[in-house]
Amino acid sequence: MSFVIQKNDGLAKGLIWAVSFVVFAVVVILGRVKLEVDLGFDVHVFAAINAVINSVVAFLLVLGLISAKKGQYERHRRTMMAAILLSLVFLVFYIAHHLLAGDTRFGGEDAIRYIYYFILITHIILAAIILPFILFTAYRALIGENVAHRKLAKITWPIWFYVAVTGPVVYLLISPYY
Repeated sequence: MSFVIQKNDGLAKGLIWAVSFVVFAVVVILGRVKLEVDLGFDVHVFAAINAVINSVVAFLLVLGLISAKKGQYERHRRTMMAAILLSLVFLVFYIAHHLLAGDTRFGGEDAIRYIYYFILITHIILAAIILPFILFTAYRALIGENVAHRKLAKITWPIWFYVAVTGPVVYLLISPYY
């Protein structure tokens, strides 16, 4: 497999941390803002789209893992890049949904309430920390440091997969209250 970019750890680290910080800050800041705009359609469609995107990302993560295990490294690279690009699309729709819809309160009671909040809280925490792991893991692959890539991927993959799977679960649990 050919390398896509030249190694420059100093620049890469700076860019990865800067991008991760900016994305986190934008999500936090815009999560507190609600635009009062009538787009002529139910803005919760963005949440439904995000659930689908997260499901596809989860599928791609499994496909990527299988491809890597089979030694199909070019297929693995394409699959993982697709997962990263879809995650970027997810981020745009996530911000749009929260800007336009604001927060929704969960209305479930008893055990389902505790289950929902456990899934939601773990999803949010892990989603907040996964971006630099994804970017560092991708960077190591793109510069051809496969041993470092695999070592990071063993941490990144299960967290990213958990976030991708629990996103649609959160959506299914909260959607009746939109």
